[in-house]
Amino acid sequence: MSFISLGLSPALLKALEDQNFTIPTPIQQTAIPAILNKKDVLGIAKTGSGKTASYVLPLLMNLQQTPAVKNRHADVLVLVPTRELAEQVKDVFHTFSQSLPERVKTLAVYGGVSINPQMMAMQGVNVLVATPGRLLELVDSNAVHLSSIETLVLDEADKMLNLGFKEEVNRIIALLPEKRQNILFSATLNNDIQHIHQLMLHEPVVIQIEAEEESLELINQVAYIVSDEKKGPFLRYLINHHAMKQVLIFASSVQQTDAIVNKLRKNNFDAKAIHSKKSQGARTEMLSHFKSGKLRILVATDLMARGIDINDLPFVINYELPRSPKDYIHRIGRTGRAGTMGDAISLVSQNELHHFEVIQKKMGKKVDLIDSENINISIKST
Repeated sequence: MSFISLGLSPALLKALEDQNFTIPTPIQQTAIPAILNKKDVLGIAKTGSGKTASYVLPLLMNLQQTPAVKNRHADVLVLVPTRELAEQVKDVFHTFSQSLPERVKTLAVYGGVSINPQMMAMQGVNVLVATPGRLLELVDSNAVHLSSIETLVLDEADKMLNLGFKEEVNRIIALLPEKRQNILFSATLNNDIQHIHQLMLHEPVVIQIEAEEESLELINQVAYIVSDEKKGPFLRYLINHHAMKQVLIFASSVQQTDAIVNKLRKNNFDAKAIHSKKSQGARTEMLSHFKSGKLRILVATDLMARGIDINDLPFVINYELPRSPKDYIHRIGRTGRAGTMGDAISLVSQNELHHFEVIQKKMGKKVDLIDSENINISIKST
């Protein structure tokens, strides 16, 4: 099946071609036609299945037939659990909307930053991507009105509810017009998702993509006890000691990825960071260079690394542990693929030891834990 058969416009097909999208994923094959036909959709699929494009593309096309928005009245509302995902979704809308004849303005709003610039930018917004708490602050300030929303998207609904946004989501739904299109994506179908499903979806098209189990058989795992202040030097030691020509490093935040890269580059390592603050073009170029071997070291957040699939990636390093054991398994699963052995190395500080025990228990596999104090790392950086 090709994107041409899904009913997308020539402008969007050209944008897909420019971004090297050739074959729709299983969720895109079903979701795109359903959303184009204004159906409600319930999609159960893990992150990395192509779900963002599966709603961005048809919603952009539908917006081309929508009259101009009233001031501070968006047409599409996308609720997401984190600022990183808000920026990521906004970037996907921006990437594909540039080729359209009719202008589509997308704005991402979230907490942790000043609300005033977001209030000022609200004029003329077609697509509003928001975390629930900040959206309600904007509503309470009369900076945005939800009475004209034609389509509501709940992306990563399970994570949103796990983070305690249930009351906020219910309040937001109560502010929306009763007649609207609803799209809900979740990695799991638990009781909370069933509640939201029953509350907002009308005769939905249900799409359930079975997640492939990550195989750990081809992954050599090892962990080192390293204090936080020594993680940087020890990371550089590992890269040199193992003569790593291609390594993916995971960090917990945008700020941490930049800090790691700055230190690596000061020590003459070829490294770049990939995160939600980078432009879509920069991220695409970095991934291309990393996959082809032109870039030696890529430092990523969990959200940005979802699309990194390299059959023979030799090394993955956890500079910090992720919050979720599932995210740990997803991280190390970037190596040891397609019949090729890989190495996954974790740097574990003293205050992470208990969490690492939980990860091992959930994974059902014991990992060798080595005290880095017994290792001489005084090797010149290359």
